[in-house]
Amino acid sequence: MNNQTPKFLQHILPTTGIFIWMVTFFGVILLGPKMINIDGDLGRHLTLGGTMIDSWKIPIQDIFSHTMTGQPLTPHEWLSQVIYALAERILGLNGVILVCALVIATSFWLVYQSARAEDRSVAMAILVTFLAVVTSSLHWLARPHIFTFLLLAGWMLALTKLRKRYSRSWWLLPVLMLPWANLHGAFLAGFVTWFVYGIGVAWDSFWNRTAQGENPPLRFWQFYFLGGFTAFLASLLNPAGIGIWKTSLGYIGNQYLVSHTMEYLSPNFHNPGFLPFLLFIGVLVIVLGLSKKRMDSGMLFTSAAWLIMGLYSARNIPLFAIVAAPLLVQGLSDLLTDASSHLRIAQKIISMDAQIRRIESSLKGMLLPVACIVIVAIGFQLGARFDLEKRGNSFDPQVFPVEAVNWLEENPQEGEMFNYFTWGGYLLYRQFPEKRVFIDAQTDFYGEEMVRKYERVIDLQEGWENILAEYRVDWAILPMNAASAHALQSELGWKIVYEDSTAVILHR
Repeated sequence: MNNQTPKFLQHILPTTGIFIWMVTFFGVILLGPKMINIDGDLGRHLTLGGTMIDSWKIPIQDIFSHTMTGQPLTPHEWLSQVIYALAERILGLNGVILVCALVIATSFWLVYQSARAEDRSVAMAILVTFLAVVTSSLHWLARPHIFTFLLLAGWMLALTKLRKRYSRSWWLLPVLMLPWANLHGAFLAGFVTWFVYGIGVAWDSFWNRTAQGENPPLRFWQFYFLGGFTAFLASLLNPAGIGIWKTSLGYIGNQYLVSHTMEYLSPNFHNPGFLPFLLFIGVLVIVLGLSKKRMDSGMLFTSAAWLIMGLYSARNIPLFAIVAAPLLVQGLSDLLTDASSHLRIAQKIISMDAQIRRIESSLKGMLLPVACIVIVAIGFQLGARFDLEKRGNSFDPQVFPVEAVNWLEENPQEGEMFNYFTWGGYLLYRQFPEKRVFIDAQTDFYGEEMVRKYERVIDLQEGWENILAEYRVDWAILPMNAASAHALQSELGWKIVYEDSTAVILHR
């Protein structure tokens, strides 16, 4: 096959980038049920998104809990919630997973494009991108944070273009930041990356390490600060204005809330899910140690910063993989070139890279990803189950109180509820607006005081009965074996009105 590839094949055969997109896309589809059931946030996002679609209003005060009704609510994820809710209304929970597959696959397609910059090795770019995909998969959830994967990948491409010969691409930063600040509160990651990348460029400039052909330092800094400043202004174009900064920074700065959120804790390398991250670190350290060529300090410093943040908080591991993948490919490509003079396998890899480039020069390959999307969407519509266990994309009754809520719909309980924290989003999804929850997983809204009150009840700390009285709680839905459920019976005389293997409902 060569540059004379027939035209119909040019549109069908995938490039390596499209191939990576397709593998990642179907990887997400296969893991759909896990992504839905691994935590309790999705129900809340769908409820908020549906409320906005129905009312054409973005809520800025709480209407979803009976404990915080009327309190100011910062809608820092409103756009992603609307997207998820629209998808759910079209295809049910299958639609949510389809959105996740599109976003995550496109994120790593961008990572691959960045890794292939400057004619780096195709083989190394493929291997490292797949390593980044696997490393990030531990935090694949049906939640708004996956949009940060996509936008950080685009952000890194914009910064590297700004550093190289496309200085006027500064406008990409505010263009990316505008949706980012409305999709997910981790838009702050963009500014952290912008700042650290700038330190790296300054380091190279100070030591006169700017490579030949790059922009003059002064010209770079003009566009660098212009892009950063306009991106900051773009971040203010959201329903909360500067309040979105206060909410995001306030939550990160609250050690109590952060330490009580599993994904913010440091990775446990005894858990097999973190082994790809450990492998990524090991390979990166070895490659950087062996490389004889100078690395772009912007990329190096940014990768080091996200590595530190990934070691401190597991939720940052996918962001490290996205940022560091191009750096690792650069190092491996340099080592491959150096080894080609005395290693036959290196020569073969370089020859294979050249052949792939010749073939890809005539390929467009856009029909296959479009066909993948259409086939999966039609399959979902017809009831097909693409996940590994053939369970379908639904809430697991062993994880969420599915049957208990079915019973509640036939037997609604009077008064206000107390609910298990993790089930708050699901209860909103099934019961709102008829019922409002005591608490749900949006701890940045409920704050430390309210979370402590919840924990006082669920852990039966001193004065737990007073919290129920304070909020006039008349009934509770709790895990079957929760100590608080037994205490409500034995100490307060509440009656069990429903129970199954997952949940128990008690009434005063």
